Amino acid sequence: MKHLNTILLLAGLLAVRPLMAQKSAKQPLNVGAPFLMVNPDARSSATGGAVTGLEPDANAIYANAAKLPFAGEWGASVSYSPWMWDLLDKKTHMAYISGFKTWGGQQSLGAAVRYFNYGDVTFRDDNGTVLQQYKPREYSVDLAYGRKLGNLFALAVTGRYIRSELGNGTYNGQLQKPASAVAGDISLYSQGYADHIDGNNRYAWGISFTNIGTKLSYTDASDTKTFLPMNIRIGGGYTFVRTEDHKFTIAADVNKLLVPTPPTYKLDQDGMPTNEIEKGKDPDRSVVESIFTSFGDAPGGFREEISEFSFAGGIEYAYQSNFFVRTGYFYEDPAKGNRQQFSTGFGVRVQGFQLDFAYLIPTGGSIRQRKSMNFTLMYTPFRDNR
Repeated sequence: MKHLNTILLLAGLLAVRPLMAQKSAKQPLNVGAPFLMVNPDARSSATGGAVTGLEPDANAIYANAAKLPFAGEWGASVSYSPWMWDLLDKKTHMAYISGFKTWGGQQSLGAAVRYFNYGDVTFRDDNGTVLQQYKPREYSVDLAYGRKLGNLFALAVTGRYIRSELGNGTYNGQLQKPASAVAGDISLYSQGYADHIDGNNRYAWGISFTNIGTKLSYTDASDTKTFLPMNIRIGGGYTFVRTEDHKFTIAADVNKLLVPTPPTYKLDQDGMPTNEIEKGKDPDRSVVESIFTSFGDAPGGFREEISEFSFAGGIEYAYQSNFFVRTGYFYEDPAKGNRQQFSTGFGVRVQGFQLDFAYLIPTGGSIRQRKSMNFTLMYTPFRDNR
């Protein structure tokens, strides 16, 4: 049936990574639940996806929950994105709700729900006959706990339940089914201030391991389980010219998926790939083994390993902490997904409520990406960012 190809195409357009392994050279990494890699909030989307170095807020659970103890007493946020509407007649969309509460300025508890809807997909057989209508969707539920370690550091752990419903029915003799998984994040964050003549400059950095968890099984075959997008993120930021009216924040993140790199396979006399690995390592590994071997398993060696790092950077300008202008850029190697996009956006804060908007524009000639928008409404009581 053709419906699985349609769903895989949608997932590929979302995260630009296929769900099924192939046997060719230098491929993108294979992961399931690709919606977990998409920035849900408009603020960090506008800075190219550079999240870690921005001032903490209620959306920190997504990338580094250790920021929550620095984000104030409490806060809540709702985000919405009409993601790539031109793909399915304006029916795809993503929603994200998050919130947190801090006690004694030291401990924080946060929760978040993310939902992605792919619209309506028509299932047809090879003759084009309509079999059924299906609504592929994915969602996750998070619960995070963070605690300060002194005045400059914080540590956090996050638990996550993931549900990925991308297919139904039989394809190539295999029964397709929804997949579920559980995962966790571990994150460290630090921020401080340096006194200068023209203001108090803020510096921050952090590291997080996200989506470390069980594999997804989309079929009834025991040997076709798919890794979650397990990821390491290292980033930081610096706020300068911090005066009564103006401040600028520069932020940058580096990401690397902690999943196996597909190997290259030997070819038979007809030029068709066999099951014998020519270069690289067997991708059938445990979660723990995958994490520790993901930095040295690329069949193309060191150069290919470096190509698996993605980079995000951006800048945010704030006027009187009430009006914000942002821009940024995200880069991923063309052979490893080819997500390359320029982003821009703005925000307005009134009486504790902040409305943010982001607009993402693909670059680099990728035909798989589309322009996208993000909207976020957040509430945080006034706090002294110092």
